[in-house]
Amino acid sequence: MAPISLILSFFLFISPALSTNSEGNALHALRSRFKDPTNVLQSWDPTLVNPCTWFHVTCDSNNHVIRLDLGNSNISGTLGPEVGQLQHLQYLELYMNDISGKIPKELGNLKSLVSMDMYQNKLEGEIPKSFANLKSLKFLRLNNNKLTGSIPRELTTLSDLKVFDVSNNGLCGTIPVDGPFRSFPMESFENNKLNGPELQGLVPYDFGC
Repeated sequence: MAPISLILSFFLFISPALSTNSEGNALHALRSRFKDPTNVLQSWDPTLVNPCTWFHVTCDSNNHVIRLDLGNSNISGTLGPEVGQLQHLQYLELYMNDISGKIPKELGNLKSLVSMDMYQNKLEGEIPKSFANLKSLKFLRLNNNKLTGSIPRELTTLSDLKVFDVSNNGLCGTIPVDGPFRSFPMESFENNKLNGPELQGLVPYDFGC
């Protein structure tokens, strides 16, 4: 019978591979939703245990996926809940593509996320309230899409948020004025159906939403 120390060593050895494999599975599920006419994702091979060897994927020293760079990659399709499994992701770059459909609420699970750039796509539906869970988020750019509904008031709790751009969408209601929204320029909200900043001290009403 093998000593307990050897058994523990075996599990410690394979655990990083198992965790990265789950991230690889999530990325491959994402790939299956995309149309990729220029073969940008051809290196995303699901038979490889470690997705850190794939192009446009960056990992940390523990082989966790921390960055996904697919900006301006001529891809189309939709996003799915599997993206929320990339628990260590810090940078999600999907800007200037042809991605459509709704933004999955599971993106709110990416607690390490610092930057989310999904501008200039065809995303529709509402901004998920679950984004309020992204306490490390500093940059959120969703401009030039087809988003509707109001700006979630829950986002006013994101104290680290430095850049917020939702211009050129179909958003309605009023603009929050609390938390980081005190410092965002009006250009971040232009070309929507917004009624302007809400009044201090009054409960916001989203007339017309």
